[in-house]
Amino acid sequence: MRRAWHVVEPAAPYVHGWHIDAVAEHLEAVSAGQITRLLINVPPGTMKSLMVGVFWPTWEWGPKNRPATRVVATSHSIPLAVRDNLKARRLVTSDWYRALWGDRVVLTGDQNAKTRFENTATGFRDAMAFRSLTGSRGDRVVIDDPHSVDGAESEAERSSVTTTFLESVPTRLTDPKRSAIVVVMQRLHERDVSGVILSKALGYEHLMLPMEFEPERRCVTSIGFRDPRTEDGDLLFPARFPREVVERDKIPLGAYAVAGQFQQRPAPRHGGLFQVGKIEIVDAVPRITKRVRAWDLAGTTKGGDWTAGVKIGRGEDGAFYVLDVRRVQKTPGAVRTLLFDTARQDGGDVAIRLPQDPGQAGKAQAQDLVAALAGYIVTALPVTGAKDTRARPLAAQVEQGHVKLVRAPWNDTFLQELGMFPSGSHDDQVDAASDAFNELAGVKGGEGILEFYRRAAEAVPAIPTPEHGWSMHRPPSR
Repeated sequence: MRRAWHVVEPAAPYVHGWHIDAVAEHLEAVSAGQITRLLINVPPGTMKSLMVGVFWPTWEWGPKNRPATRVVATSHSIPLAVRDNLKARRLVTSDWYRALWGDRVVLTGDQNAKTRFENTATGFRDAMAFRSLTGSRGDRVVIDDPHSVDGAESEAERSSVTTTFLESVPTRLTDPKRSAIVVVMQRLHERDVSGVILSKALGYEHLMLPMEFEPERRCVTSIGFRDPRTEDGDLLFPARFPREVVERDKIPLGAYAVAGQFQQRPAPRHGGLFQVGKIEIVDAVPRITKRVRAWDLAGTTKGGDWTAGVKIGRGEDGAFYVLDVRRVQKTPGAVRTLLFDTARQDGGDVAIRLPQDPGQAGKAQAQDLVAALAGYIVTALPVTGAKDTRARPLAAQVEQGHVKLVRAPWNDTFLQELGMFPSGSHDDQVDAASDAFNELAGVKGGEGILEFYRRAAEAVPAIPTPEHGWSMHRPPSR
């Protein structure tokens, strides 16, 4: 890479970082047959595409003396895949490369295009968009950023990409036993391709290098690599990304992008929209003045969405207490029974809020449940607006330390889901908790931002003063 840099990037000086050695060691282990499945998670701007997609394949062809190696190289968009194909072709046809290995690597005249070029030893490099992964089979399948940043937030697009990865990639190998798959990407979502690899335990060696070191997540791999950093927050590539640059770039990226793209985890270390570190778990609650249980309904028994019912109460101290969480995967009939049983256990003073799904069927289901729960305080409201918008009023109170949990076995699962939101695999408890809070605080769907802040200010607990007892002290309007 050092010696060929002037060919590939003639306008930019080469800047070295220890992570480049780490990636190179793992790619060499793939070439040696020690690794056939490799996942690399590194931040953007750290040379990941050049290392994996340009220098490594051309190193195998020439210096490694394997010109017959066939490479299928993909990215989420065809222009990016073609970009690296052109750089690789420019390198193998350069005077520098030909002077050293020209007799080994000679490109054919009949197949020398920007998307695919071959050499006389039958090796080739084929570039294509990831979701168009058909036709070619390779000794190396290189998957560089299979998701776009925007596409990773779309359930449909993300699902399409992960389906391609699971169903198409394994069939694109020349030799199912010896050919290698290398995935290099930044984390964008819990259920992105990296998330699928890790959650399904697909046997990939995982080289994970965050921008800032987190000791509890130190990367150690089977070939003897161990992240050399020692102090919490030590930077990955200070020669290119010094502290002032990292801190500057965090501001426009925001917490979610920093967590995924910089730190290689799909939710911020201390929570995403919800700052879960500010939620206190208590063993006792003051007198509760009002209670609401809201439900997020599902009808699945194995996998998929959960049915969640969250009960929140407003204490006389002004804080909001999450009193109970019910979370199950059951048939529609069993869910209906759960609603009735829970209502009886909660009592008639606990208001019930149900979601009304779009369409006539959703309206009919809501009306049926309201009628069946006669005798209780029940409302059914249409589900409108983005999930994170509906969750923001509750998140604002969490940020101020006004939300507490009653100690119970469900605490960990509840906090984990809040911490991962909106990038987590499930959001059923978040949806139910948000609706319960909004019902309790009188926040309506589609409310304007000024009205939201006005209500948020009104929801701040009363502050005791020694001289005058309790008084309402509210922050200035934003």
